[in-house]
Amino acid sequence: MEIDSAEYQLSCELRGHEDDVRGICICGNAGIATSSRDRTVRFWTLDPSDKRNYTAWKILLGHTSFVGPLAWIAPNEEFPEGGIVSGGMDTLVMVWDLKTGERIHTLKGHQLQVTGVALDDSDVVSSSVDCTLRRWRKGKAVEFWEAHKAAIQAVIKLPSNELITGSSDTTLKLWRGQNCIQTFVGHTDTVRGLAVMPDLGVLSASHDGSIRLWALTGETLMEMVGHTSIVYSVDSHASGLIVSGSEDCFAKIWKDGVCVQSIEHPGCVWDTKFLENGDVVTACSDGVVRIWTVQQDRIANSVELESYFSRLSQFKISRKRVGGLKLEDLPGLEALQIPGTSDGQTIVVREGDNGMAYSWNLREQKWDKIGEVVDGPDDTMARPVLDGIQYDYVFDVDIGDGEPIRKLPYNRSDNPYSTADKWLLKENLPLSYRQQVVEFILQNSGQKNFALDTSYRDPYTGANAYVPGESSNKSAAVPVKPSFKHIPKKGILVFDAAQFDGILKKISEFNNALISDPEKKSLSLTEVEISRLVAVVKILKETSRYHSSTFADVDIALMLKLLKSWPIAMIFPVIDILRMIILHPDGAIRLLKLLEDENDVLMDMIKKITVSPALAANLLTSIRAVCNLFKNSCYSNWLLNHRSEILDAFSSCNSSSNKNVLLSYSTLLLNYAVFLIEKKDQEGQSHVLSAVLEIAEGENLDVDSKYRALVAIGTLMLEGSVKKIALDFDVESIAKAAKVSKDAKVAEVGADIELLTKQN
Repeated sequence: MEIDSAEYQLSCELRGHEDDVRGICICGNAGIATSSRDRTVRFWTLDPSDKRNYTAWKILLGHTSFVGPLAWIAPNEEFPEGGIVSGGMDTLVMVWDLKTGERIHTLKGHQLQVTGVALDDSDVVSSSVDCTLRRWRKGKAVEFWEAHKAAIQAVIKLPSNELITGSSDTTLKLWRGQNCIQTFVGHTDTVRGLAVMPDLGVLSASHDGSIRLWALTGETLMEMVGHTSIVYSVDSHASGLIVSGSEDCFAKIWKDGVCVQSIEHPGCVWDTKFLENGDVVTACSDGVVRIWTVQQDRIANSVELESYFSRLSQFKISRKRVGGLKLEDLPGLEALQIPGTSDGQTIVVREGDNGMAYSWNLREQKWDKIGEVVDGPDDTMARPVLDGIQYDYVFDVDIGDGEPIRKLPYNRSDNPYSTADKWLLKENLPLSYRQQVVEFILQNSGQKNFALDTSYRDPYTGANAYVPGESSNKSAAVPVKPSFKHIPKKGILVFDAAQFDGILKKISEFNNALISDPEKKSLSLTEVEISRLVAVVKILKETSRYHSSTFADVDIALMLKLLKSWPIAMIFPVIDILRMIILHPDGAIRLLKLLEDENDVLMDMIKKITVSPALAANLLTSIRAVCNLFKNSCYSNWLLNHRSEILDAFSSCNSSSNKNVLLSYSTLLLNYAVFLIEKKDQEGQSHVLSAVLEIAEGENLDVDSKYRALVAIGTLMLEGSVKKIALDFDVESIAKAAKVSKDAKVAEVGADIELLTKQN
């Protein structure tokens, strides 16, 4: 039976993942591997008792953030039952042995999310948002190179042994070794997915909504357009069929460049793959893997099909809007049992999958049906309402000077000058703001080529409208700008509270332990050193004298000596004193001088205390100490030069179960976000973005930690240079999840980020 002669129908559902399924890998005849936002890789094999269904055989645990790309290692001497290669948001590539389910290699080197993995003979090749390709051999990195100037989103190997990459720079590149021999230009947005089209060339899926088939000479052979949103994945079959998956919730089947079937899903379709027999496997944001077939004997039974269509219907109802309202929020027909209050009163009720309008007939005391209520073509864009009236736009306007946010309603059919004048009078604001308000309206409503109607008369003065270009008093005007409640973050956060008595008590306790241990007695403090320590704490306690008090170099040298010589389990109270010295003007300068004159004890300390298993008290105090460095500009170069080492060293803190450690780590990332924006360091901003996204993706997080991570994301998007990278990371999903938080500030910053994703 030819697979392109019949429509695909559901065959079975693979359930087990607890979040979005992001990737699919067809593992020969052995089974199917899938990856998920739930941080797992699952391996599925055919159910021996039912050849139509699959069962989960192995769950591979190890990644600390969501897992994306996968590759299959065919059985060999090292992997007798085959292996899996996975790449994650945690910047790691992992190699798994399917026989044991154990992780054989953890490949560290990428600075940002791993977006693609491919097998080149026995080598692993990986791509990343850090713009590099890396080659790994037997668990070791053997080469890497910058392959694009923007994030790489995918890499595949061709039958001819070359590599192909797709990037956020909108291009594909063909690689022979480290030499780019062809650049493919045609897409207008990020190239997200790649696949080989046997004997023809390569397929690409793009954020521009299209799929392209390319000859290896760089020529576009075919363009397939039909999706209404980002296309994430594409694959081909020996029969000539092509399948694609998109954010528009459809998997589409293509034949000869024409879409022959659209398979609707209850969520975003992240990945699509063909099985050798022509069946299609899809990965969906509802956490379910689905297999679709044209073979009648493998189609799901009626109960399974009914369950799927019910789920699909519920999903569509949850998204459908009628008259600007969610269909699922509308009352049912029982609302018609309640009499109206006035003649002509209208209500909208839910009838099946539709919204129906009724009008109250006062004379006959009954509801008369008016008809079905529908929205425009884009039913997700509900018209906003202000004071009970619908408008095309209701803008939030921040006029500055500590004034509250004002609501500015506007319809595209209105004269913007009339709207501005009426609004300024209503809000009791100076008319000198008029031109700024008009420009704000035109810019945010997309009416850049607005033609002024010169016959317009001011409704209050009878005068003609103010015409752009004529003289006006602009000196008093305050720029009108979109309003965000929590972003951008300005300034840095420090940890300036300390329990000095408790710190000294702990140091004394540790010192006594050293004295009582014959082998470590030589490490203990002398009486003179103890008195110096007490003097240091006394200076730190007197914050009102920070402008005039000073330390001796021997004071700082003593602290650094303890950091180097004391056992690692005993140094956290020493780090805590150092944290406070950093906030003292004289102490900060003396510490920096010693760091420059001697070995970098501070960086050595960070590396030492972050070696697994790390002590929470050490992590907490050292992260807070680094946070405090941002207060003094003299540490700018140190923070800039060691950024990669610092963030890598503390990266494991994103999964810490210690609330205070996680909050401190979130604060460090927020400080770095603000700092790197000021320094215009795009590579550093990308590194921080990757780290804060990992925190924001986490579940059951402390509210304050999540809030600071979200503020960092929003600030980097608004004022930094990584907004496009954030959008590629699916930041909109993170924003939507934050918006439904029970904590008001988390919900509000989620709304800020969502607004940012919608702005050009």
